[in-house]
Amino acid sequence: MAVLDGCEGAFKTPIPEERTCPQCGKEIEVFTVKGRVVEDTACECGYVIKADEPDSPMTKKKEQ
Repeated sequence: MAVLDGCEGAFKTPIPEERTCPQCGKEIEVFTVKGRVVEDTACECGYVIKADEPDSPMTKKKEQ
């Protein structure tokens, strides 16, 4: 139902964002959704920006 995606579809689309490599200082392009990195990205120097864990809509039950 692509017609109903509308505004909600925009929040699922990865957005390219520039981040600075903490090891060498070069700019790295990473893809984010709502500020979270969605895939691992490697810098030329070898440093890897790891993907963030996705938010889970399910809440964990507390064990009693």
